[in-house]
Amino acid sequence: MIKLKLRSSHWIVDDRGNIVFGKGRLEILESIEKTGSINQTAKEMKMSYKTVWSKIKSTEKNLKNKIVHSDRISGTRLTRAGRKLVTEFRLLNQRCIRSDDQIFEQIFD
Repeated sequence: MIKLKLRSSHWIVDDRGNIVFGKGRLEILESIEKTGSINQTAKEMKMSYKTVWSKIKSTEKNLKNKIVHSDRISGTRLTRAGRKLVTEFRLLNQRCIRSDDQIFEQIFD
């Protein structure tokens, strides 16, 4: 018999259902932290610079906080708020998946 598993995805959305933050934006911030570049992040993720930048700006607007800082000297990096968002979303995602798995096992065991 095949063992079934649940695959869950989680997003933080605004009151109209628009995505504020999720796995894709997490990957963008993790890449920026690694590469120090929005341009390099866009290339690695096969997205346009404009798309990556607009996702960052949309999240910042919704959270009313800067999550990325760019300047010519130090490049691009996450702000304290950006690093906190990454950490908190990872924690939220881990706890949600654990909870989802428990509920799945209760129902489908």
